[in-house]
Amino acid sequence: MPSYVIPAKCTGCGDCVNICPSHIMRFTKSGVFGRKAVNIEPESCWECYNCVKHCPQGAVQIRGYMDFTPLGGAVEVYRDEKTNRVYWTIRYRNGTIKYFIFPIRTTPWGSIKPPHEAPEPPKDMLRTPYLSFEHEKLGGNKLGVELPKTKVPEVVKVEVRGVRIW
Repeated sequence: MPSYVIPAKCTGCGDCVNICPSHIMRFTKSGVFGRKAVNIEPESCWECYNCVKHCPQGAVQIRGYMDFTPLGGAVEVYRDEKTNRVYWTIRYRNGTIKYFIFPIRTTPWGSIKPPHEAPEPPKDMLRTPYLSFEHEKLGGNKLGVELPKTKVPEVVKVEVRGVRIW
């Protein structure tokens, strides 16, 4: 679902150009319509939708995949900075409309510790579904998040023809 720009809505603010990680959002040369953004290589789009979510005018749109928005359908995105959410609206060609709301998950710059600063996890944590620092970032027990009490299966030692298999 590569993005495309609706020129009538684009004000040339540059938010989409600045946020695009693959550098495919560019400005057109100033002409009759002025400076407008354009996706110069739709096939190289990473589909991160940063351009769609950051456009204050809603000028950057996306085409839906055929499996969930067949021809005639539309996908619209609205970013609400007051509630810190992104709203996705999918309109099917039969008139059905579905809404999806996602929180904007951001962390302050420099707040994520590099992996080499992570303490060695306890051996019983290695078999849990948690990632490094995840419990700490979720607020530990402040948010009512409890680590599951999982039993670590015992290592079975098997010896086959003089070779140990752990």
